[in-house]
Amino acid sequence: MNKTTDLDKLRQDIVFNETLRGHTLTFHSTWGIFSPKSIDKGSIMLLDYLDIEAHFDCLDLGCGYGPLGLTMARLAPDGETTMVDKDFMAIEYSRKNADINNIRNCDIKLSNGLQHIRDKRFHCIASNVPAKVGSEMMTIMLNDAYEQLHPGGMIYVVTITGLRRYIERNFKEIFGNYKKLKQGKQYTVAMASKPID
Repeated sequence: MNKTTDLDKLRQDIVFNETLRGHTLTFHSTWGIFSPKSIDKGSIMLLDYLDIEAHFDCLDLGCGYGPLGLTMARLAPDGETTMVDKDFMAIEYSRKNADINNIRNCDIKLSNGLQHIRDKRFHCIASNVPAKVGSEMMTIMLNDAYEQLHPGGMIYVVTITGLRRYIERNFKEIFGNYKKLKQGKQYTVAMASKPID
């Protein structure tokens, strides 16, 4: 009897509120999705450095249950924020959280990187890059991001600090520039911009 009750509790949504960039949002999540009980410190750190204007079309690359993308959608109410993840449960919970928070200016899609959104262009891309993403997938994602950014558009990433040199090399190689915005013991936030021809 107790075992069944405990399992039922584990299967229930995890629900919490978080204020991100001045916007209080309600999040539902579940076990098996990254950082299910609270917004991870890397994402919070990344959000602090995003420079987003109201009309921007944004992309949350690897959205999880939506903290970055839904905040970006609130910061850019006159644009559209696209949110992608390769995990169908992440997409399910991002959609649920968009509905719960009445955020309509977002398009949430199952996609491996930018593979399934090739028709879109962005002013701002943000990603909390998983440590185990792999160099091949990282190369694909960053090159696709470059192609799909508007000239002058920006990409922001947060990684574990141990990957900061790797990101620096890749940003310089693909974008021709790199800026470290914040380096902490655990995480580093960096950005690059697509040159204006």
